[in-house]
Amino acid sequence: MFRHSWRLPGAKALGWCGFLLLAAGPSHAAPRAREALSGGATTVFDVTPNAYGRALGNLDPARWQPMLDGKAVFMRDWYALADVTAGPFSNATGCGSCHFKDGRGRPLRELGAEAPLLVRLSVPSEDSPAGRHEPVYGGQLHDRAIPGVAAEGEVQVTYTDVKGKYADGTPYTLRQPRYDIARLGYGELSAQVMLSPRIPSPVFGLGLLEAIPDKAILARADEKDRDGDGISGRPNRVRTARDGAVRLGRYGWKANQPTLEQQVASAFSEDLGLTSPLYPERNCTQAQAPCQAPPSAKGPALSEQQLAQTVLYLRLIAPPARRDVAEPAVVKGRALFQKTGCAACHHAEFTTGTVEDVPELSNQSIRPYTDLLLHDMGPELADGRPDGEASGAEWRTPPLWGLGLLETVNRQVRMLHDGRARSFEEAILWHGGEGARARARFKALSKAEREALVAFLRSL
Repeated sequence: MFRHSWRLPGAKALGWCGFLLLAAGPSHAAPRAREALSGGATTVFDVTPNAYGRALGNLDPARWQPMLDGKAVFMRDWYALADVTAGPFSNATGCGSCHFKDGRGRPLRELGAEAPLLVRLSVPSEDSPAGRHEPVYGGQLHDRAIPGVAAEGEVQVTYTDVKGKYADGTPYTLRQPRYDIARLGYGELSAQVMLSPRIPSPVFGLGLLEAIPDKAILARADEKDRDGDGISGRPNRVRTARDGAVRLGRYGWKANQPTLEQQVASAFSEDLGLTSPLYPERNCTQAQAPCQAPPSAKGPALSEQQLAQTVLYLRLIAPPARRDVAEPAVVKGRALFQKTGCAACHHAEFTTGTVEDVPELSNQSIRPYTDLLLHDMGPELADGRPDGEASGAEWRTPPLWGLGLLETVNRQVRMLHDGRARSFEEAILWHGGEGARARARFKALSKAEREALVAFLRSL
């Protein structure tokens, strides 16, 4: 463990419902090594439990209040409001229920069972390689419902230990999860159902990811693996709900959402049960009569303005700076990250394009450690469920920025799409498919080298 050598520069605090929204001073007030600037001039320097929820470091003060307005919608408990027809089905009461302090899930003692917060559902279809929704339960299992309506069911997870050894003989133990659906409220699931458990992702830096030009992402695609390095990242292309155009997918565990607006509206619909201008229909099927019975609101539960406010809020949350970048172990670990091949998918740096309405996001050299492309991660991590053009074994490379503060912010470490990995080492050891070579190289490292690589990850 390395001590953090930076002090928090002067910042202005804006309170909201017990959460802190902090707007950092301009980046020139606290010069840092270039490599530490995860978000370029938008980077903030915070190592506290509020590190994931701060405004862009270069944010125009005129945007502070609109950001707070969006924060209010994000933190709202929709099921405590008498003026909103919520539900009938949901997985949470508000965005903050899943994205605790704008991070990944809640502390374990508050979460209860280790089961993921949601499970996506589908069945094969001759008409679509991506399949279609499960006929009774739809596209997502909901473990919550309004009074008088039965929840759809609950996911139960059990683990089997998978033991192995590094090349130097050091043993390790992984956990292989098994997922079962219990307490089904509306009959049996289809015998062909495909399940995909998911945990939440942190929500900072999303505006910067949206600002990366398509051509910069596509330039890293190598679908046929022409260079023979075993890495063949490819884009997911999906239709937008707004105009039906086919666009590059950027968000979600399988890059199945093309815009931040659609990612947000989809989450409001599927996770919270709230209709919106993009998704005006309830998230229940015709086979669920009790769900259809409660009266519908006259219009969408979420207005166009509230949707826009939430999207703006998420665009304006900054990534935290890297720490301890000059520590010898971290420097060594960074070199090993490259040498083992981790950087082939977790690409360090992009430059954002021009963003007319939020110029603070424009032309920033950012270091998210992702290529936003799909990669086949092998049978070890496959969920067997296609999504858009993504196969059942493909996943979008998740950004690594801010990873080292996960335990500080969320007081728990659960990684990979279903949270099975309890440490950085376990996350690496689950990599198969295109990640198998990097995993093998990591396993061949000495203990000191493995610790150095993990020290680098903790610095992100």
